[in-house]
Amino acid sequence: MNSAVVTLSPKFQIVLPKQLREFLGLTPGKKMVVMARGRQLILVPVESDIRKLKGFAPKMDSSDVRDHSDRF
Repeated sequence: MNSAVVTLSPKFQIVLPKQLREFLGLTPGKKMVVMARGRQLILVPVESDIRKLKGFAPKMDSSDVRDHSDRF
C-alpha cells in the first residue's frame, strides 16, 4: 500500500507527495471528492467517464451518502 505522512498547513492545505501523485496519475487541476468515514478522510479523483468507476466501491455502504434534501 502506498502511504505517506503529510502536514496540514495553517491554511488547512496538504501537499500530496510526488510518489502518490505519480502512482495515482494525478495532475494539477484534477478534481477530488473528499469524504469522511468515521475519523478517516478519503480522497477520490473525480472521473469524467462513469464507466471507469465500475467496481470502485463494491462494499461501500451508500446509506451514509447525503443527498440534496438535507441542504439549506
